[in-house]
Amino acid sequence: MNPQPAPDGAQMPADSPHLRVLAQYVKELSFRNIGATAQGQDVQPTIDMGVEVKSRPMGERGDAFEVDLCVNVAAKRGDTVMFSVNLVYAGLFQFVNVRPDDVEPLIWIECPRLLFPFSRQILAEITREGGYPPLLINPIDFTPLYWAELRERQSRGEGSADQPSAPPAF
Repeated sequence: MNPQPAPDGAQMPADSPHLRVLAQYVKELSFRNIGATAQGQDVQPTIDMGVEVKSRPMGERGDAFEVDLCVNVAAKRGDTVMFSVNLVYAGLFQFVNVRPDDVEPLIWIECPRLLFPFSRQILAEITREGGYPPLLINPIDFTPLYWAELRERQSRGEGSADQPSAPPAF
């Protein structure tokens, strides 16, 4: 057994399961500042937000995945859209010594959890640069989203808890 250094300097066995973050990056970003001239109004905008997680295998060994955290936000005052932001923040992750049954939950729960703080910061900065107060999004717990989607797929006969047939779409 060849121990490898852990991030905190401790030694961990070479065969212990772990996740490596190989890269993180903005894959796509658009900001439309439609209502910039109407910002002085006292009415607070309504924020509509959607979050989606996507993944695809990378490399020949099948142990790496690109995971996209897609966040779409629109701020409206009445029927008027003030601004909209579409962000795809991606990460390249490698799973080392991870059991096949554990890969899907890691992709759909742990990877987005690691990407979220960075995407949250980008959204806050881009809205501030657009002349609005920073958009501060509450943390997202991806675990119940994953399990709810998995149960929904099972009820449609698209997979079981042991063998899901397709990745969840949040």
